[in-house]
Amino acid sequence: MSFCSFVGGEVFKDHFQPGIYVCAKCGHELFSSRAKYEHSSPWPAFTETLRGDSVAKREERPGALKVTCGKCGNGLGHEFLNDGPRRGQSRF
Repeated sequence: MSFCSFVGGEVFKDHFQPGIYVCAKCGHELFSSRAKYEHSSPWPAFTETLRGDSVAKREERPGALKVTCGKCGNGLGHEFLNDGPRRGQSRF
């Protein structure tokens, strides 16, 4: 499942089939469906990445990190610290 190729509507927001979400640009594995949860944002929401090298992060502002593909640098959005479904979890 390709992640982050927004073209007029995010097709994976309400998709909860088992699988791995990959970068739309290079196919690098990013997130597991086991880390996906329902959220009110228009994007799919995940609590964690598949592996430590799945994404690269840099601080954009307090509480928000800019997230890119760990392999090719494709922009994936943000990690919002302490905004996950449980206390202390992030939301990607």
